[in-house]
Amino acid sequence: MLRIIAHAALLAGALALGACGFADSRAPVPEFMRMKEAEQPPPEAPPDVKRVVREQIDVVFLATSYPREVHVAPPHRELRGPGWTACVRAQLTSATGTSLGAQTYIVTINGGKVVDRRRAEADDICGTETYEPV
Repeated sequence: MLRIIAHAALLAGALALGACGFADSRAPVPEFMRMKEAEQPPPEAPPDVKRVVREQIDVVFLATSYPREVHVAPPHRELRGPGWTACVRAQLTSATGTSLGAQTYIVTINGGKVVDRRRAEADDICGTETYEPV
């Protein structure tokens, strides 16, 4: 009988201690038993888009497209991440040597590096941005 009580007490203690590991920051338990909230990194300062695009022009445009008259718009905070986005416009040449005219891309900048780029679409804000030459 004493053996059954001892096992029950050990099992109850193990369950009580094991439950402490599942107490998140909003759990109704004492403060010292709660997990700490993950610290958010401080927001990144707006990048110098002109400098970033100038230094990483080969990431934004293919070298064979011979980008010229490159212009950039002010950066905006990325909606789905910690970085910034900016519109970049340039006169480009196709692989066959014909002019493509002005093409606009949206670049994502994180930590001072261009981490992604895509062609701007009609519903993007690039049509209403003010551009400055690089």
